[in-house]
Amino acid sequence: MRLRHGQLLTALCLGAAFPLLWFVAWQNSRGNDLDTYETQFLELRQRLLYAEKENKRRSHELSSALDEIKLIVARRANLTTNHTDDTKSNVLNLPGKLPMHLTNVHYYLPHLREYEDGIFPNIIFGQQRTGVSLVMGIPTVKREKENYLISTLQSLLNGLSEEQKEDCVIIIFVAEVNAEYVNSVAESVKTSFPREIQSGLLEVISPPASYYPDLSNLKETLGDSKDRVRWRTKQNLDYSFLMLYAQPKGTLYLQLEDDIIAKPDYIASIKSFAAQQSQDWMILEFSHLGFIGKLFKSEDLPLVVEFFLMFYKDKPIDWLIDHLLWVKVCNPEKDATHCEREKSKFRIRAKPSLFQHMGIFSSLAGKIQNLKDEDFGKNVLHKAHKNPLAKVDTSLKIYQEYTLEKVYKGQDCFWASAPVAGDYIKFTFLKPLKVEKYLFRSGNTEHPGDKLFNTTVEVLPADEMQRKELVDTGNKFNYPATNDGYLKIGAFENGIAEGSINQSIGRIQAIRLSISSDSPVWAILSEVHIKTSEN
Repeated sequence: MRLRHGQLLTALCLGAAFPLLWFVAWQNSRGNDLDTYETQFLELRQRLLYAEKENKRRSHELSSALDEIKLIVARRANLTTNHTDDTKSNVLNLPGKLPMHLTNVHYYLPHLREYEDGIFPNIIFGQQRTGVSLVMGIPTVKREKENYLISTLQSLLNGLSEEQKEDCVIIIFVAEVNAEYVNSVAESVKTSFPREIQSGLLEVISPPASYYPDLSNLKETLGDSKDRVRWRTKQNLDYSFLMLYAQPKGTLYLQLEDDIIAKPDYIASIKSFAAQQSQDWMILEFSHLGFIGKLFKSEDLPLVVEFFLMFYKDKPIDWLIDHLLWVKVCNPEKDATHCEREKSKFRIRAKPSLFQHMGIFSSLAGKIQNLKDEDFGKNVLHKAHKNPLAKVDTSLKIYQEYTLEKVYKGQDCFWASAPVAGDYIKFTFLKPLKVEKYLFRSGNTEHPGDKLFNTTVEVLPADEMQRKELVDTGNKFNYPATNDGYLKIGAFENGIAEGSINQSIGRIQAIRLSISSDSPVWAILSEVHIKTSEN
């Protein structure tokens, strides 16, 4: 039989104590002093209990030290790991051992006792950004039909300023264990948003296969089918895993889903609403649908996750949140009205909603859901800016009333039928300007695929002598020049063209978007921002 070191020390102490017990008994038999015997025996018992307690404490300290050593070894090993090796790179964001308030994970998921790393994520892409004010979590799974993840990320990123991008992190949790599928999603995100991956704004993680218990023999409850019980049970585990990973990264945690649209400047609205509340709130809701747009304080997530894990097999996630609040604030001796009033102090709804559900095909096979948040209002299909006075012109065939002038003035988007090679969009300023930055965004939330492809951004220097020199002898700026004197300073990537303009070019007369190949889709220009030294 094998003994743990703590048990061994206790046994040794007990063994050493037997001669002393015999001696005490002998002494008392001589003096027939029963009271003295009992007193000495109780004192000895207390000493033994104290020794056992000390052994357990030291055993725990030793175990902690060993865990720390293992963590250091793992981190050093990761330094030599090629992170492009997809799901094989297992970088631990959490400490080497579970924090004390999470040790119950093994109680609710006992199979994890056999899998030491079952709670630690595979980090596919990420820079381990921490210390931000807001962490956004997006679980995504394989769907039978349409996938909405890239459109969701595009909507979220469109609503962020450069400053906000530095103070948040978006975690995409690919809640699948099929390595091929996980890698395909990760590569799709990386291809669509390379700068956001490189900066650490976006992270892509997945669970180890050992995280999930056997879900094949779940009890059917609430009148749900076996497939639906399995789906909602796994969903509870997915949310729990994602929250555990996100918890140490920031101050606030925003739960989202992979098929939503966000309103512009949603982060500023969230922070403003949160600042208006007392410190007692537990959940702020920015959509009334499901688990979309739910804001938590990161310090509360361990409690939330533990409650989820207690009942992960019993009820859906949104029901569990309501039950958690009931347990926390409701008095069973009061009526339902009193309970709802108390819960409303901790679960506070913001209006209008900041997020809208756009998916039709659920992650549950065969389920169609046309859920819409009535408080979201009309989708914003363009973003307005104050641009300098200019004459606008295009060779594209305009669709209905969606003119180029309207997007330039911030009144609506520009929409045209499929461009062909040689088409252009041009903005000619009424007077030459010192242009500092530019931003052109194609596509919008309702038609995310209607983007500009193979399109360059070109500027026309106002100085005619300089233009002639560019055409005849090339230029000192290392920008390719066109035959009519334009400099090619940028290009559209994933539907967006954005950049700064070298001020040594001087004043600019016009900016042109030139399309170099036929497009199979129509084109939408939803945002135009030309920043000058005067605006």
